[in-house]
Amino acid sequence: MHMKIGVPSEVKNNEFRVGLTPNSCRAIIGDGHSIFIQNNAGFGIGYTNEDYIKSGALILDTAKEVYSAAELIIKVKEPIESEYQYLRNDLTLFTYLHLAGDPEKAKKLIETGVTGIAYETVTADDGSMPLLAPMSAIAGQISIVVGSYHLLKHNSGKGVLIGSFGDISPRVVTVIGGGVAGKEAISKSISNNAFVKVIDLSQDKLNELESEFGSNNIEYILSSSESIAKAVSSSDMVVGAVYVVGKEAPKVVTINMLKNMKPGTVMVDISIDQGGCFESSRPTTHDNPTFLVDEVLHYCVTNMPGAVPLTATQALNKVTLPYILELANQGIDAALSQNIHLRNGLNTQNGEVTHPGVSEALNK
Repeated sequence: MHMKIGVPSEVKNNEFRVGLTPNSCRAIIGDGHSIFIQNNAGFGIGYTNEDYIKSGALILDTAKEVYSAAELIIKVKEPIESEYQYLRNDLTLFTYLHLAGDPEKAKKLIETGVTGIAYETVTADDGSMPLLAPMSAIAGQISIVVGSYHLLKHNSGKGVLIGSFGDISPRVVTVIGGGVAGKEAISKSISNNAFVKVIDLSQDKLNELESEFGSNNIEYILSSSESIAKAVSSSDMVVGAVYVVGKEAPKVVTINMLKNMKPGTVMVDISIDQGGCFESSRPTTHDNPTFLVDEVLHYCVTNMPGAVPLTATQALNKVTLPYILELANQGIDAALSQNIHLRNGLNTQNGEVTHPGVSEALNK
């Protein structure tokens, strides 16, 4: 089996990640496949054309050439409108798709007939999402970094530092959702000496988190609109880390709740890729990451791990490479039919939505 694989440059705002590292290329080419990399695709994180050439890849100037030459495209972010023209029926796209977060764009992408395998819905035996996990972990850690930075007064924040200062009461961070991103946010909040309120729908999940993090300066709260409203009204920072596989995120913090929050409170919506879990959220970019609603600061950047593109690219390649090798070595159809977890990643094919959760979200 010989597969032609293309890696175009990412085109989203401030997106410097790249689908394949030179090391990943070396492994794939070693199995007898061809790789076409767009000129300077990895340059922003220190991967030069020379690095890719040494790994055996071919450099092509334009995205159009890369898409035309390839049967399989490896990306990081979902294609944006300017890229739809390159998508076609006999092409497979392996990337984050997040179709439920933007139904209008999803429809147009589906109409191209492209076979879309989404990193975020590929599963593992234990029910986890192995290709979403490393980016979720990074986003969870970044949420506390950007949240703390935007709490500074000159950034329209409350003017408080999450930390430990003698007898001063610790600042309060509320984390909604105890998945991979939520756990990292909890862990980082604890290491910054915050008082952490953890909210989740599942009592089992809360018990599991309590056995991991203990109960010193942490409160575990079963999710309800009342418990969320109460927690956010006394918080300095609120991290939304709610994820439902393939579906739009539920709006767990309503606009009404903002009225009882203190001015300068910071809300970080990690779920924004899936439409956001705060009713007042709207997508932002690293160039212009925040906005105020009722004097509450919202950070809703759709590619948060893009802030640490080198770390994120390396972490992502570690988990995607085995699946890419499966697709290349077995062929797309055989790999999808033989690996249930890869098949769970299939979101679109021949102009149809193939993932039940995504289909349900889009039909809404």
